[in-house]
Amino acid sequence: MEGRRGRSRGMLPLLAIHAFSEYYRLERKPPVTAGLVAANTLIYLRPAFLDSLIPSIDEVWFNPHLILKNKDLKRLFLSAFYHVSDSHLVYNMMSLLWKGIQLENSMGSVEFASMIVALLGMSQGITLLLAKSLLLFFDYDRAYYSEYAVGFSGILFAMKVVLNSRSDSLTQVYGLIVPARHAAWAELILIQLFVPGVSFLGHLGGILAGILYLRLKGSFSGSDPLTLLIRGFTKVLSWPLRFVKELFRLRRRRISGRGTVGGGHRGRIEAGVWRCDACTYDNAGWLSVCEMCGTPQSDSGLLSHQFSPHPQDLSLEELRRRRIERFNNR
Repeated sequence: MEGRRGRSRGMLPLLAIHAFSEYYRLERKPPVTAGLVAANTLIYLRPAFLDSLIPSIDEVWFNPHLILKNKDLKRLFLSAFYHVSDSHLVYNMMSLLWKGIQLENSMGSVEFASMIVALLGMSQGITLLLAKSLLLFFDYDRAYYSEYAVGFSGILFAMKVVLNSRSDSLTQVYGLIVPARHAAWAELILIQLFVPGVSFLGHLGGILAGILYLRLKGSFSGSDPLTLLIRGFTKVLSWPLRFVKELFRLRRRRISGRGTVGGGHRGRIEAGVWRCDACTYDNAGWLSVCEMCGTPQSDSGLLSHQFSPHPQDLSLEELRRRRIERFNNR
C-alpha cells in the first residue's frame, strides 16, 4: 500500500514477460491468481471499454477519515486494487504471482479465493481500526488518520504470514537472513526504513490480518463457511458448462478398421458394428459393404439378400475367392 506518488513508465513489459514465464512452466495454471493479476493490471491501465465502469483513483483512496465520515465502503475495499505507478504495480504483482502460485496450488482455488476475500476484508478493516485507535489514544497524531493510500501490499503481507506460518527454514529479506515465519515483520521494518511513501499501517494491518486468519482457520475442524459459500456458488455457475460437457461426451469404441469373424446374430448392428450375413464377419459401422467378402449392407442394418446368396449356399472356396477379390481391388 502506498501513499500519493507520481507515475513512471516502461515497467509493464517486464511484468508481462515475468507472468508469462511463470505460467508457462506450470503444469497447473492457478486461475484465481491469474484473475487477480489481470484485475489489478486492467484497473491500472484503464482501457477505453472499462473507463466508464471503473472509478477513478481519487474516488477510492484509502482514507480513514473519509471512510468513517461518509461510511464509504468503496474506499475501504476497492483501494486495494489501485496502484499509483508502474513500479508500484509491477512489484506488487510479481509478489502476488510468487505467493499466489504456491498458496493456490497447495490450498486449491476455491479455498484460496476464500482466503483472499477474508484477508481483503480483515487487512483493510484492521488498518482502519488502527488509524482510528491512534487518533483516540494519541490525539496529536492525525497523520495516519488523514493518510491517502492504495495498493495490494497489505494483502500480500497477510499472504506472506500464511505462506510462512509452518516454515522452519531461513529466508532472505533485502539481504538479511531471518526465520521465514518472521519474514513479514522484518520486511515491514526494512521497507519503512528504506522505501519512502509506503503505508506503515497498511502493511501492519496486513500482517495482523494474516495472524487473525490463521487463528480463525485453526478454530474450524473442516472448511470455513466462506469457503463453503464460494464452493457452492462456483458449482452453481459451472453447472451449465458441466451439463453441456456431459451431453456431448460420447463414449465410442475405438475401431481399428478390422473386424472379427463370429457366428449367430446375423445381420444386426450392435455397438457400432454390423455382422455380415454372408460370411459372419463383424464390420465397422461406417462400412457399407462387408470388408471380408464385399456383400453390401442394407439401409436397415440387415444384409441385402438380393445381392448375395444365403450363407448356406456359399462354399468355402467361394468365400475364399470373394475375400481375395475384395482385397485385390483395394
